[in-house]
Amino acid sequence: MTADQTCPFPTKDADRNAIWDMLVPRDITAFVLADWSLVENDFAANGFYGIDAHTSANPDDWTLAFPDLLAYRETWLSQAHASQNTDYAEPLFDAVFAATKLEQIEINGDRALARKHFNGSIKKSDGSEDRLLWKTHYYCQKGADGKWRITGFIGYLPNNDV
Repeated sequence: MTADQTCPFPTKDADRNAIWDMLVPRDITAFVLADWSLVENDFAANGFYGIDAHTSANPDDWTLAFPDLLAYRETWLSQAHASQNTDYAEPLFDAVFAATKLEQIEINGDRALARKHFNGSIKKSDGSEDRLLWKTHYYCQKGADGKWRITGFIGYLPNNDV
């Protein structure tokens, strides 16, 4: 893992730094290693759900693809293992990190909305590439223990930041 991991938030902003750490370097590291144990405690197991927007701006096209954390975990692991079985021509962590931007985190009390944008490509050894071009909005909550956890998200939103 060699990509620059500079957080865009001031160091004194502990909450935004914690959310950024959870959603950017830790998430990417876990995905590249296909190691769910690195992120499992970043989720609120009770009440978690995820919406797949299918890159559509029309909410009528969105689906409740992940009704609980187990459903999301299974899909996440499947995607992570598929990435491990792909012959990339560049380091996967660096490419995903370069395609990822998280510069907006709105905090209101113990709740947060984090807007993560993906816009980049990962070169494959065969000359093709995997294109990352979508947005995910994460809903987070700060627990009594002071730790931020993901309670849900809307993923694969269209990203027109081209």
